[in-house]
Amino acid sequence: MSSVFHGPVAPTPQAIGTLWPLPANTVRLAPDGLLGGWQARNTEATLPHCVARLDTYGNLDNLRRVTGDSDADYRGYWFADTDVHKSLEAAFWSGTAGEFAAETAALLEKAQDPDGYLVTYYQDPDKRDRQWNELHFSHEMYTAGHLIQAAVAAARSAPGDAVAQQVVSVARRFADLLILRYGDSRETDGHPEVETALAELYRVTGHRPYLDLAARFLDNRGHGTLGPGRFGAAYYQDHQPLREVDEVSGHVVRQLYLLAGAVDVAVETRDEALLAKTEQLWDSALDSRTYLTGGQGSRHRDEAYGDAYELPPDRAYAETCAAIASFQLAWRLLLATGKVKYADEMERVLHNAIAASTAADGKAFFYSTPLQRRTGHDSGDENAPGHRLDWYECACCPPNLARLMASLHTYAATGDDSGLQLHLYGAGTFASSGFGVDVRTRYPWDEQVTVTVTDTPAEPWTLSLRVPAWCSDVRLTVNGTPAPARTQDGYLRLHRIWHPGDEVVLTLAMPARLVAAHPRVDAVRGAAALMRGPIVYCLEHADMPAGGTLFEDYELDPASPAAVAFHSTGLFPVTLRVRVRARAPENRPLYRDLRSGGSTAATTTVTAVPYFLSANREPGPMRVWIPLTAQEDQPSP
Repeated sequence: MSSVFHGPVAPTPQAIGTLWPLPANTVRLAPDGLLGGWQARNTEATLPHCVARLDTYGNLDNLRRVTGDSDADYRGYWFADTDVHKSLEAAFWSGTAGEFAAETAALLEKAQDPDGYLVTYYQDPDKRDRQWNELHFSHEMYTAGHLIQAAVAAARSAPGDAVAQQVVSVARRFADLLILRYGDSRETDGHPEVETALAELYRVTGHRPYLDLAARFLDNRGHGTLGPGRFGAAYYQDHQPLREVDEVSGHVVRQLYLLAGAVDVAVETRDEALLAKTEQLWDSALDSRTYLTGGQGSRHRDEAYGDAYELPPDRAYAETCAAIASFQLAWRLLLATGKVKYADEMERVLHNAIAASTAADGKAFFYSTPLQRRTGHDSGDENAPGHRLDWYECACCPPNLARLMASLHTYAATGDDSGLQLHLYGAGTFASSGFGVDVRTRYPWDEQVTVTVTDTPAEPWTLSLRVPAWCSDVRLTVNGTPAPARTQDGYLRLHRIWHPGDEVVLTLAMPARLVAAHPRVDAVRGAAALMRGPIVYCLEHADMPAGGTLFEDYELDPASPAAVAFHSTGLFPVTLRVRVRARAPENRPLYRDLRSGGSTAATTTVTAVPYFLSANREPGPMRVWIPLTAQEDQPSP
């Protein structure tokens, strides 16, 4: 078994790939930076919160029922074990496995059946005859997948540790059972996820049958074997073989997890056609089915993609797990191809949809992340809350966030034969194969990123700095001297003999800007959004003028530029000041003739705040897309 300290994704040397991840133990995010601060908050608050809730909500008792150490009734969904597995994975990545990992590993080993089976819902004596008999519904392989990913984290973060080896042994027994049962089968699970887990287990162990089974599961999907279910075969990604599909559809998390597994299999088997198919499907999602925040999924009914350009802000489902899956898929495609668009999307979804899911204290979460909440929104249902909740009946998102944030440092930079590449800008240290740099920055609040060389070989090498697609004004100095800021495929590539102490200062101009959607996005036609750098901003009720004007009746004056305001204290490091006017539509009918006149109030200046930091004050309305003052609403001549 490999003892290299890799992160969650580590292609083998034989895989298709342009870039390789840096060893996890050579990267550190500084806790006083935004990314490092999120990671520190995760270790100190989010992960302990998740672990505590596993007891409160019965997830661990479900395991104890199987071992005979509890007589409590089963609680939660049939896939509740996965919350344990994701929390365990997070504990290993964070380096805080400790007592929780030791006790959980022992419990998993004790609960596991002799043949390797370990899904507590179906280990109930009354349900054992249902094992493997309802794959469209059961999440049995999905549950195995998350156990395997916990084992991958254990193997890579704590090689040689007895508890880590115990988790790996449990996971491999379950994986070996899958091979025994499904190695020659045409069946597959209703919820993709095991594919990427099996591919990573192959990378950890070198045991080829794990990769072969992942490839088989990909090819088994799309033949209708799971049946139509409530929402049709596309919900399971079982409506058409993956290699024949032209656009994303169905349940978003299932789609994105399937594509992540497809990339893993494609690069390890050197299947160029399959890799190209994943890129095509990625493009179909990003071109017409992704929100400005990077969130995906517009339909609550089946947690699914809508039609092309169907992106209603107030009805956005945009599940947190889907945002995480999008980030994970983009990382795999970045490693495989080196294309900057995947790093750009990682930045967008991380700083907006993913970041918005977690409260400032790290202990409350959104399941869905809409881009608008209306005045009087009924937030009593946990499926559409007006504020973050500390847990959910289906709690897939909080521990998923915990495992992502625990491993966040592994996604920021890469290496290749030419040198080092920085993709996500956060304060910290990054090193690989004799290359080492220290990054100091307050990005994305500040425009400047300072990179200091700390370790270097004697020969020339290339330091590559990503220039985000949103940035049109780039400035560069090397050791205090201005240098040409010429990009190549979205990166500034600085090739030279470096010396310890050499300093590069990258300035990415961040003026506030107005963004419009494609005209086919009917839901936000006539509206604009505010952005600065990668950050989406919103209007929130707490910052609007006191008085009788309804939140939804404010319009943005597009002729008045937004002003950037910096704050040394408080919740919002940077806010935008914008001019709005208030309509007075109280006496208007629901429908009226155009240019029928309308009274307006004088304009006033209000504050827009980062979308991801909204809902940290009292509950109330919020919107990203702000109506623009429209010609038809002016009084008739």
